[in-house]
Amino acid sequence: MQNHIPQPPHSAGLGYQGLRPRIEPSQVPSPIEGIETDRQVWEDKPYLTLPGAHVPLSTSEFAAVDQGNSSPRFIRVTTWSLPSSSRLANDCAIPLSVVVQPFADPDPREEGIPLVDLGASGPPRCGRCRGYVNPWLSTEYFSNLDANMLRLDHTERPELNRGTYDFVVPEEYWAQHPPAKINPSYFSIDPPPTGSKQPLPMNYIFAFDVSNDAVETGFLKTSCDLLKTVLYGGLTLDGQQLEPCFPPECQLTILTYDSTLHFYDLKVRSDLTPMLIVADLEEVFVPMRHGLFVDPIARRHAIEALLNSLPQRFMEFPSRDSCLGSTLQGVLAALAGRGGHAVFFHSTLPTVGIGALQGAPIEADLYDTDKEKTLFKPRDVAWLDIGEELAEEGISISMFLSPSKYMDIGSVGAVANQTGGELFFHPRFDIARDGITLESQLHRLMRRTQGYNATLRFRCSSGLRISQHYGNFVQSNPTDLNFGILDADKAIMADFEHSRSLDPREYAYIQCATLYTTVSGERRVRVINLALQTVQLAGNVFQYADLDTLVCRLTREAIVNMAKQKLSITRDELTEKCSAVLLGYRTNSSSPKHSKHFRRRTVSSDVRNYSAHRFLSLSPRDLMHALYPRLLALHDLDDQIALPQLIAIDTPDPGDGDEAGPRYFEKIQMPSLMRNSHFFMEAGGIYMMDNDEMVIFWVGSGASPQLLLDLFGTDDFMSIDTRVHHIPRLSTTLSTQVHNIMTNRTLTRGGRKPRIFIARQNQDAVELEFSDMLVEDQNNGAMCYTDYLALVYKQIANVLNGGSTIGGGASIRGSPW
Repeated sequence: MQNHIPQPPHSAGLGYQGLRPRIEPSQVPSPIEGIETDRQVWEDKPYLTLPGAHVPLSTSEFAAVDQGNSSPRFIRVTTWSLPSSSRLANDCAIPLSVVVQPFADPDPREEGIPLVDLGASGPPRCGRCRGYVNPWLSTEYFSNLDANMLRLDHTERPELNRGTYDFVVPEEYWAQHPPAKINPSYFSIDPPPTGSKQPLPMNYIFAFDVSNDAVETGFLKTSCDLLKTVLYGGLTLDGQQLEPCFPPECQLTILTYDSTLHFYDLKVRSDLTPMLIVADLEEVFVPMRHGLFVDPIARRHAIEALLNSLPQRFMEFPSRDSCLGSTLQGVLAALAGRGGHAVFFHSTLPTVGIGALQGAPIEADLYDTDKEKTLFKPRDVAWLDIGEELAEEGISISMFLSPSKYMDIGSVGAVANQTGGELFFHPRFDIARDGITLESQLHRLMRRTQGYNATLRFRCSSGLRISQHYGNFVQSNPTDLNFGILDADKAIMADFEHSRSLDPREYAYIQCATLYTTVSGERRVRVINLALQTVQLAGNVFQYADLDTLVCRLTREAIVNMAKQKLSITRDELTEKCSAVLLGYRTNSSSPKHSKHFRRRTVSSDVRNYSAHRFLSLSPRDLMHALYPRLLALHDLDDQIALPQLIAIDTPDPGDGDEAGPRYFEKIQMPSLMRNSHFFMEAGGIYMMDNDEMVIFWVGSGASPQLLLDLFGTDDFMSIDTRVHHIPRLSTTLSTQVHNIMTNRTLTRGGRKPRIFIARQNQDAVELEFSDMLVEDQNNGAMCYTDYLALVYKQIANVLNGGSTIGGGASIRGSPW
């Protein structure tokens, strides 16, 4: 029996009220067991996408073979066996929801997304619902049939045999200019454009906060240096050689701002780039008629000189003010009529100009009151108005945030929420801790698949209808979702419901169409199709239920409710919805643990709002990793785990004279995970915790000197340097294994690198964060996993015995949480 370590009193938890049942933690349902079993099933087995088979979990690495249904990488539903009636759906209590990730990165083993160009006629569509041609729809364009009554060109037409494909579309599909406004939000001497937008390569704006906070923390200098590696390549902060990743077809401009807004004329051939200052923050304008955007290769000298000079230029007389809102209006003025992407590097509370904010609310006085919800929405409606205008113009805003104090992300981040952009959060910026992470985030931002001027719509077959959408977008009408940019890391969710009963002998269908302009300037539509079995038995609904998608759905609904009601009510409703599903199934099941933005412990509104923005657009896989971080016991790694192995595959005789024989390829087997609880840990171990944003190496006080030497280069527990934010590369097997694991996970994240911390048992403050990530323990004002299951089971038993109801009376909400 291992000597498990006790849970330290690191934060206030919530104990079980009343007589505690005797439950062995190792005997309760394990979240990890199912994940590991599924991962091993799909390691070497292809997933065939035809309806009727069990679908890989979102956390498993799999290779899908598209047979007319889209891969679960692009689309997932809360149950893959659809209830035939609304009554059956209500009895099961599983929300009917679909989540799509239109530009998800494919597995390297999979075929690419086919591109279909049908010329000026465009893609064939249904005359009634306007759905796009797909493998489940009879076609209208003519072709002779073969002996099997299939079109002769069936195999050559991806739209007839693939579930996911792109169409090149003609001019009628071009994005439209928004209607002219009576009172424009920016000044321009040119009349507003009308009609269709010609697809053009995407323009970028890089905007730097040059206020005192950005200069003093070194965030401005680091951001300028990292932009140079994006544009021209070079050595990364951890010593790797990178090629430039700025799209060659695109152009850029650079803005800076503090108490005024600064444009730069990058076309002037001079060692000192002219700066044009806009001091009118209420009626912003672009002070250049032509030449604002330039080719970074052609103007390399001017751009590098400017980026090198910016930190020094604003060091002597720094301003403590920031006109972020007015700068956003300047971005709107610069990109209006064509769309594009603006990337901000921002450090302080916007205090002047449009949307100016003053001071910070006393958050402790608002928690658990009716005013608590005001912490999770913009304090000034101007931020919502700006975001809506930007989204209408096809402009996306992404922000790298480095606040040293309160920034009001509820207001500032609203613009990124509405435009399909992304927030990157680096509080109290430290280049040693955050630099490598920020660099990898910026490179991922530029390299990933994305489309701008994007509009997305879900369609369902007869008997179903879309009822609600969840994600970061602007909804222009009940059916269309608008994005400045939609990228490979974003997932959009929708609820659907019955409009009538479905025929169990027929499939039900969902189609998602995303109309977008590529970065290189081509207008396309990505079509994602899904056919679902229809069933009449509740057992079938639960048998093919998708826990990952269900957790994603409950999380997004809870995030939306943060701005409508107290967090305590949201937490109770989450538990009630989980219990309703368990009641429908009449047995125990694991339920989602509170994530950071739902915790009871005091968490700043900036952190909650950042988490809310992130969780609203995460894919199911990334959300599961965030809610239940991955924990590894490094001291128990097998000698062959995470090391390259040559695998032989017998190849048949090719028939051209070559001899048949084995073909070899390298494969790395990843280790199994363990459950997130101190109960399963021991003082002699070393553990690695990863939630995709940070990795913490926890070192037990009883870890053997040889283990310490193999991983950290020292055999003394007290000599481990916890101030560094990397693990040394040593020639030992353990060091090689750990670095291979981290590299593999970085690749699955698209190149994003997490922050790295080292925590020694009972020695370092970061151990508090590690303990918070052990989500099965009693912490953050929540019960431990075993107590939680015991209480939920007791409440469900009371319902079954006729003594209470879920959601009212002596319900779970009335329990002492």
